[in-house]
Amino acid sequence: MIEVAKRLHTVEEYYFSKKLREVRELASQGKPIINMGIGSPDLAPSAEVIEALKNSVFDFNAHQYQSYQGLPELRQAIANFYQTHFNVSLDYNTEILPLMGSKEGILHVSMAFLNEGDEVLIPDPGYPTYTSVTNLVGGKAKYYNLHENNGWLPDINEIEKQDLSKVKLMWLNYPHMPTGTNGNHQLFEKLIAFAKKHKILLVNDNPYSFVLNENQVSILNIQGAKEVVLELNSLSKTFNMAGWRVGMVMGNKDNINAVLKVKSNMDSGMFYGIQKGAVTALQLSTDWYKQLNELYKKRRNLIFKLADVLKCTYDKNSVGMFVWAKLPEGVGSAEDFIDNILYTKSIFITPGTIFGSNGKGYIRFSLCVPEEKIEEAINRF
Repeated sequence: MIEVAKRLHTVEEYYFSKKLREVRELASQGKPIINMGIGSPDLAPSAEVIEALKNSVFDFNAHQYQSYQGLPELRQAIANFYQTHFNVSLDYNTEILPLMGSKEGILHVSMAFLNEGDEVLIPDPGYPTYTSVTNLVGGKAKYYNLHENNGWLPDINEIEKQDLSKVKLMWLNYPHMPTGTNGNHQLFEKLIAFAKKHKILLVNDNPYSFVLNENQVSILNIQGAKEVVLELNSLSKTFNMAGWRVGMVMGNKDNINAVLKVKSNMDSGMFYGIQKGAVTALQLSTDWYKQLNELYKKRRNLIFKLADVLKCTYDKNSVGMFVWAKLPEGVGSAEDFIDNILYTKSIFITPGTIFGSNGKGYIRFSLCVPEEKIEEAINRF
């Protein structure tokens, strides 16, 4: 047996990779599983997007290697999208880099900027990939607390009480997953000032802005942001294109070039047809968002009913495609709670603890479940 690299000892297999194997095994045994755990859109992309993909395969260079920087028309579509929806001006030639999903961007950014031993500020609760990638590249995770009594927002005064001399990078995620808290200009202004003071690169992971959210905000909208900020975004949730793997990173020319150095050594460009479909998606009218959110709103209202049945509490004003719910007093661990429901009711819900220690006592429901399945789940109780 060949010994694996030491870096593999710093991470565990991704929770959903392990747990979904168990869920699939239960389903194969005939269990009527309802999966409310993962945020994988169950809806199709727009018909226009699919048509653009189909038509593109006949183009002259559709099946050749593509540019590491993506098609110029894709970068231009991203620039137009950010100008229209976020009032952010971006140079499509130098300040935008398409990615094969924003998860890829987390790795590329970390490889571009972190040396071994550099510290990284990571939200707790937060997306587990921030920690695993930090560990894989030899960085050191340094968590900052998000608490319900502070609206799940970072307390900069608390963060500054720590030794920040080795911190190189800070992960943000607003609208926040898993809690559904939205960002705002005042918060972003404070964080940018904090980053400039301590010479830290801020990276805002922003894939949930258009799901049940009427207030889309980009941190790049703040004056001076590009000096210390990169922003990741994705078409996965907004356009039901999770399996297409289309994301992007935006920032100043130097930072984008640093990420490109990594990316150009790790892939050979995104498939042409997917890029053409992405261009069409980014140009969809506001009717697309309205229709999608009408459907998600109906689902969320049903999830609220299910949470009520479980005697959980939640914030009706949260945004994004999840419902973050607090377990009732006296309930044991979230893992035991969700496992009991999985084994007795055949319903899979995510325990909050996979997002960090501050997720203790919480669970997360996905809205990527048809209404009739949510109603069925309610009836099982």
